[in-house]
Formats: sequence, C-alpha cells, structure tokens
Amino acid sequence: MTTTDFTSMTGLELMRWVQTERPTDIPSIGRLLGMRFDEVEHGRIVISLDTRPDFANPLGTVHGGIAATLLDSAMGCAVHTTLPAGSGYTTLELKVNYIRAARTDEQTLTAEGTVIHVGRRTATAEGKVLDDQGKLIAHATTTCMIL
Repeated sequence: MTTTDFTSMTGLELMRWVQTERPTDIPSIGRLLGMRFDEVEHGRIVISLDTRPDFANPLGTVHGGIAATLLDSAMGCAVHTTLPAGSGYTTLELKVNYIRAARTDEQTLTAEGTVIHVGRRTATAEGKVLDDQGKLIAHATTTCMIL
C-alpha cells in the first residue's frame, strides 16, 4: 500500500500523481474499470478506457453507467485540479445526455472534463465522451460541492 500523504497535495498535484504513478494498490473505480489519466491540466482532465464484454447492458452495448462514470470522474477530477491541499469535492448533481451506443469490443472511450466555474462552496463542469472514431457518445454537466 502506498504511503503518500494525499492531504498535503493540491488537487492538481494529486491528479498528476495518479497520472504518473498509475497506482494499482489503491482500490478505486478507475482501477476497476481500467481508466487511464491521459491529460491533466488545471481545470481540465482527459480519461480513457477500453470497453469489454463485462460492460454490456441487456442489449449487448456498453451500459450507460460506464459513460456516466467516465463523465463523473472526468468532470469531478477537473474540479479537483483547481482545489488547494486538504480540500475535496463530492458530486451534487450529474446530468447526462446519451447520444449513441458504444460497442463492448475493446473500443476506446475518451472523456474530457472541463471546469466552468469554481466558487467557495460549489463548482460546475462540463464533459463529453467520444468513441475511438471521434463520435460523440454522451455529454454532461455537473455541480460539485467543495468540502
């Protein structure tokens, strides 16, 4: 298990640590789904994953919860990059619009989250998920509470 002190890191430092270290000893939704932190900037995160048959809904396409989780992660982590050490956030509201189905055959899905506004108590962000052909799968907005 890692001995890194996360409370001493700013949100941006923590997200960059996750990107470079790719910790496998810390249980997380990212580890479970195979998420990769492709880009980490102040106010912006890009996360990707490869689909697999385990992600299927009863119709045989990727379950909408996978796209929602990607969006929640990308937008929330984008908010986190703007926060000082010792601060955190939680999602208050998530609004997802699904555009088209994604395949379960190792198709790469990429989510980009971008901060719109950060205040003292709340923050908002927007995001989108694209397939490996650049087609829009889903887009979303979120409101996060700053802790």
